[in-house]
Amino acid sequence: MPKKLKVAVAQAHTLANNSETLYALKNTTWEASKAGIHLILFPEAYLGGYPRTCTFGAAVGARSAHGREQFLQYFHSAVDLGDTPAGGGDDWVERRLPVAKGKTYRGDGIREELEIIARETGVFVITGLVERSGGSLYCAVLYICPRLGCVGKRRKVMPTGSERLIWAQGSPSTLRAITTTIAGVRLTLAAAICWENYMPLLRHSLYSQNVNLYLAPTADAKDTWLPLMRTVAAEGRTVVLSANQCIKKKSLPWWIRGEPPKSMDGEEITTDKHTSTARLRRKSTITKTEDDHEITWPPADTRSSKPGASTGVAADSLNHVDKPRSERDVVSSDDVQNRKPQSTTRRMSVSTNMDEHHESKWPIADHQSRFEGASKTRSSASPSQDDGDEEFVSRGGSCIIGAMGEVLAGPLWDVEHGGLLVAEVDFQDCERGRLDLDVAGSYSRNDAFKLNVEGLDLSPPP
Repeated sequence: MPKKLKVAVAQAHTLANNSETLYALKNTTWEASKAGIHLILFPEAYLGGYPRTCTFGAAVGARSAHGREQFLQYFHSAVDLGDTPAGGGDDWVERRLPVAKGKTYRGDGIREELEIIARETGVFVITGLVERSGGSLYCAVLYICPRLGCVGKRRKVMPTGSERLIWAQGSPSTLRAITTTIAGVRLTLAAAICWENYMPLLRHSLYSQNVNLYLAPTADAKDTWLPLMRTVAAEGRTVVLSANQCIKKKSLPWWIRGEPPKSMDGEEITTDKHTSTARLRRKSTITKTEDDHEITWPPADTRSSKPGASTGVAADSLNHVDKPRSERDVVSSDDVQNRKPQSTTRRMSVSTNMDEHHESKWPIADHQSRFEGASKTRSSASPSQDDGDEEFVSRGGSCIIGAMGEVLAGPLWDVEHGGLLVAEVDFQDCERGRLDLDVAGSYSRNDAFKLNVEGLDLSPPP
């Protein structure tokens, strides 16, 4: 009897912030659920973002102040899953790590929100993300079961090229495969992130665990990626899912593009070099006295004739920021379709209370979002003033490969929004393929060739 599952890869790119990206992940997962999909993979660094083209002001022997500001923005956009820098392993998965007094969970709550999405949709979710732990960032993959919540997490052991500047190396122990049963089909799944797939010994460590679902979230959009995925599938006799982001230059974060975000009234938002707080600042004139003291003169404010009205900070923004939370623009889900965004520097949102009594904010589409740059994923966009903004910095190339190396779906190119590849897979094909090839068993000559990985059990998981 065939043991088939419907699997999918989402070719989606990171949005302006984690709230918006999580909202998009939720919508995509619901679409997958309605289509009868059992399991879905999202790209590398989907939450937190892949900072493509960003140099972070680094050269051999030198780092710039501007680059440090870029890293500050990136660091704060990463996800805090409440894990330790060394990796809590099963203690993190089973929530045995200590929780701060007065809190019911560790981290920023995104783990809990992802668990709710998986539980409500009934879809097994695997997503790439950038994890913040201690003072370092890690490129990670999270496995979320609809029944059990987060059942595993692994960190990239070998960042590629310039990634090594911003991402720390994860522990090889996190390469441990995960087992689950979906619709009566037993899966042994594990992930190799991006160019980890060019590491033959790392691939073999997954084959040794008898993986039948091999996950390859990536940032590689070259035409050499598909042949590699076909090789992995044929070599390991395993189904391969690979998801990549497809993104244009205009959709990169403002701090990468070098264009400071704008407020609703056109004011430039700058970030103080000593703090992460975004503030609205006007241009000013600086003069020096004979005693070498500096005096900053704000320009005349044409919007107000009152003396002292030119304060250097937008009054509307101050009024909004100083308001208590209860007075900010929050609407119920029934009003979402009937109301227009207010003219404030914050986006309107829908509040939902979670089981752990913390609040999840889902932003409503707002074409004026200052942090979206030119990315208009849920609203109509204005024509770009710069033809270069329409250039793809990653063309995607997501794909699904069968256990004998055959292409089942994709590669998907130049689809920036709504890209979803779906395939119905018979996982018994993995066993059929073992008739003539089992690279970790009958075809391994393990009497002569041996692999040991520090901290990793290579035997198939129970």
